[in-house]
Amino acid sequence: MPRFSVIVPAYKVQAYLHESLHSVLRQSFTDLELIAVDDCSPDASGEVIDEVAAADPRVRAVHLTENVGLGRARNAGIEHATGDYLIFLDADDTLTPGALAAVADRLKETGSPDVLLYDYARTYWTGEAVRNQHAAQLTEEGDAPFQLTDRPGLLKLLMVVWNKACRREFIEREGFRFPPGYYEDTPWTYPVLMAAETIATLDRVCVHYRQRRQGNILGTTSRKHFDVFDQYDRVFAFLDARPELDRWRPVLFRRMVDHYANVFGNRDRLPRRSRPEFLRRARAQYRRYHVPGPRGRPRNQVRQGLVRFGAHRTYRALRLARTAARRLDAAARSVRRAVRARLLRLHYLVQLRLPVRAGRAVFSAYGGRGYGCNPGAVEEKLRELAPHIRTAWIADPAHHHTVPTGTRRITPGSAAYWTALARSKYLVTNADFDPRLRKRRSQVFVQTQAGTPLKHMGLDLQERPAAARGTDFGALLARVDTWDYVLSANRHSTLVWERVFPGAYTTLEYGAPRNDRFQRASSQDVARIRESLGIPKGSVAILYAPTHRDYLRAQHRPLDLERLLRALGPRFTVLTRAHHVYGAPLTDSDTARLVDVSDHPSVESLCLASDVLVTDYSSLMFDYANLDRPIVVHTDDREVYEAARGTYFDVREFPPGAVARGEEELIDIFATGHWRGSRSAQLRAAFRDRFCGHDDGRAAERVVRHVFLGQGAGLPSVVPLADRRPVPAAPAGEQVPEQYQGEAAPRPHEHT
Repeated sequence: MPRFSVIVPAYKVQAYLHESLHSVLRQSFTDLELIAVDDCSPDASGEVIDEVAAADPRVRAVHLTENVGLGRARNAGIEHATGDYLIFLDADDTLTPGALAAVADRLKETGSPDVLLYDYARTYWTGEAVRNQHAAQLTEEGDAPFQLTDRPGLLKLLMVVWNKACRREFIEREGFRFPPGYYEDTPWTYPVLMAAETIATLDRVCVHYRQRRQGNILGTTSRKHFDVFDQYDRVFAFLDARPELDRWRPVLFRRMVDHYANVFGNRDRLPRRSRPEFLRRARAQYRRYHVPGPRGRPRNQVRQGLVRFGAHRTYRALRLARTAARRLDAAARSVRRAVRARLLRLHYLVQLRLPVRAGRAVFSAYGGRGYGCNPGAVEEKLRELAPHIRTAWIADPAHHHTVPTGTRRITPGSAAYWTALARSKYLVTNADFDPRLRKRRSQVFVQTQAGTPLKHMGLDLQERPAAARGTDFGALLARVDTWDYVLSANRHSTLVWERVFPGAYTTLEYGAPRNDRFQRASSQDVARIRESLGIPKGSVAILYAPTHRDYLRAQHRPLDLERLLRALGPRFTVLTRAHHVYGAPLTDSDTARLVDVSDHPSVESLCLASDVLVTDYSSLMFDYANLDRPIVVHTDDREVYEAARGTYFDVREFPPGAVARGEEELIDIFATGHWRGSRSAQLRAAFRDRFCGHDDGRAAERVVRHVFLGQGAGLPSVVPLADRRPVPAAPAGEQVPEQYQGEAAPRPHEHT
């Protein structure tokens, strides 16, 4: 008997069915059966099911002789199910990686409840994924399992069947089956939740709910939408047969009214001539099932009035009035924005006529994100060595808390922003300021860059349209002409910057200021950071930090990180960090040993906390090499990445450590200890020799003394690599895990 019976009904979904079925079969949790039901589909869906079934014995193909609709197709799947739990998945949706393992773990933790609810995210053709807005209802805090009376807020969730795992014995005992018609989930999900004696929740996105541009059943115009009345008749008939559940009538009544208003308010669903009839039916249902209760918010009162009185024309007039009000408000906001923009522009022009302030410096990183990177390291050293120069940091308000208290915080686009750009002597950034910036002759612009370049940059993107994405190269060169200094960490960077950003600036090959911290940090600092991140003592912390893919809108997710952790065992912890261009983490897991650090303000702190870096083409590998800790390169899409973005050298030919071309190789590298073996150390030594020559912990000091204090001569000399002592990977007292002692253990100098 398998743990899960995953039931996937299919009708006219041939374009999506392969992806849906494989999202189940490729789960790391394999104790399952997949029941794919061909609802007499006129396209190739049945053939796809047969192909998949022939390749995997866990798949059972069920072919119906006539089209019976989604609900009864699911019933056919239930009749063939033998698993402990029933999981339903629509054939155009997918399970997220590791979803079934998370569901299985949560079921075990909560004592095999009747129903487990988990979360979903809507996915769009653009690649955007938006999590359910009521996800807070799925919190795992408090007692579990429980009954619906303990957590009535669960009824706010979308009433669908595919966000639940239902114990098959419970379903069979209660005799639950899907009715025919549209909205078949309604008379299933409400009764299931009300009848369940034990319920649990899983606060994890397990389903990607595809938002199709066309072809969605509920988005079609049809009288079939009148089925919603029959479905609620079935819900209230269930209550009539269960007097002990009468407490739920007011809630279900309000949900019914809201549902009717939604169907009516969506103008794509009902044929125009049937709309008055729909309201008459809705009004009859309102009177039949009406239960006194709270009136709710004004918007809900209007919707209830529509259903209660059938006031179609009044409702339409109110909607038109609200639409007109919104448009007037939008127009007023547009006028206010235009006036504000003109006033700010005038303010900037006035500031440009006032004297430049020699004792002022303004900084920014990544276009207004937070305090950090090379500009942050320079700003910190400037306050130490030149306290007479007042500093300001430009950041969005959400990142103001990252800015040190001794530094003025400035919001982009504000009057203070334009004043700072117009009158500060020094302008320092790793990206760009506003393109309308007019650099004055007496101002000094320092472009720090954001790392050593591996992927193509600047003018080299002219032949890479997928990466350039409409870049105006003329405007790019105009910005380059404002630069006075460009920071470089090594000779490779110097040669690249001067070719792809040609200009009259001076290159300062002083090292990367943000890497100074690696030479200054102590073992106590490492211990403190690890503790703040929840890394257990003795655990091997892997920092997984891939770069973004210019040719993909969605985030590249090549690794099943939960599977990786299961393969490596309990001594490993993974810190996963998504590239800053993405808004979503690399994983939705809540596994304790899989920590999402995408929002952590300091990547340098994450490097210090980790024992090894796993990356692909990210410039972080050049910084991390300064720590003299193992690096593993994972290049599963080398050919595609090279074609789309291009690199300055093949990292597989000159790597900083072991190279994995896929997930299995990566697991093998860690399982055998090669990630920290002698060959890895040899590769890292050559890599450090080529790219880390100037990162001795005093790069920011050299920049400040040269640019801000005018000390062109007598700058701190560079400490040779052999004489540097980067902070150890783990605080004193922690031992190397037993499986890595012996031949695969690191060389003595790796942690010195």
